[in-house]
Amino acid sequence: MTRSHDFRPRIISRRSMLLTSAAAAGTAALGGLAAPAQAETSLANAPYPTIRNRSAWNARAPRSTPQTVPGAPTYIVVHHTATANQTDYSLARAYSLSRGIQNWHMDNNGWIDSGQQFTISRGGHIMEGRAGSLLAVDRGYHLVGTHVANYNGVAVGIENEGTYTSVGPTSALWSSLIQTCAWLCYFYNRPTSAIIGHRDLNSTQCPGDQLYSLLPILRSDVANYLANHSLSLPATGLTGSEVPPYPQVPANEPLRAYEHGPALGEDDLNADLG
Repeated sequence: MTRSHDFRPRIISRRSMLLTSAAAAGTAALGGLAAPAQAETSLANAPYPTIRNRSAWNARAPRSTPQTVPGAPTYIVVHHTATANQTDYSLARAYSLSRGIQNWHMDNNGWIDSGQQFTISRGGHIMEGRAGSLLAVDRGYHLVGTHVANYNGVAVGIENEGTYTSVGPTSALWSSLIQTCAWLCYFYNRPTSAIIGHRDLNSTQCPGDQLYSLLPILRSDVANYLANHSLSLPATGLTGSEVPPYPQVPANEPLRAYEHGPALGEDDLNADLG
């Protein structure tokens, strides 16, 4: 589609069309409007990854409405699911993964919904996790999840299917993780240094030694991805109280599927227990 210079109405109508069709097709390529001061060319080039919404994977309704916080989250937290490194890369497998996570979080942990905002399968399929996560990014506020103890009010979480203690992710997952982080950084106007691992905030091995060691490359790849779209992020990184505490990683933490370290702490907003 050829865009005119006056393309803000096109962006809005495109989003409305996607939100409408998503109920039937189960996909969305969404992003919030950039701040008014941003150049119109930035809006035209903005990254819109394909994300499967909750209706696509037949999500259960949350037990209650998740809490929201005005403004952008401080951190974009990378997790692994601590599940088997599947070789089934199909969309059906991705949907099954999302249902499995939600069922475990609701039925075993007693939470109101899936703990994470987004999930990426080993086949590279990106899915909405907690109810309302897509809309939150679209409108520029933070939807509180349950994935990183004591920091859920300031952190959006991405679950990556697999266990990455000794091997790295698939190329398909890696590509989708770059796109997801670029989308979140750009529409929340966060620097790439906001992309951190679960272990940077809690005492846990998550997201595994191998995936964690790739985070500097991920930040660089995200910056390059945005640069290739003629987009930029804040020049300064995390400062002051934003710098993660980097707690000590336990040497022998057991790896349990969907339970990869602390997810809910005493200082969190506590509406997550059903």
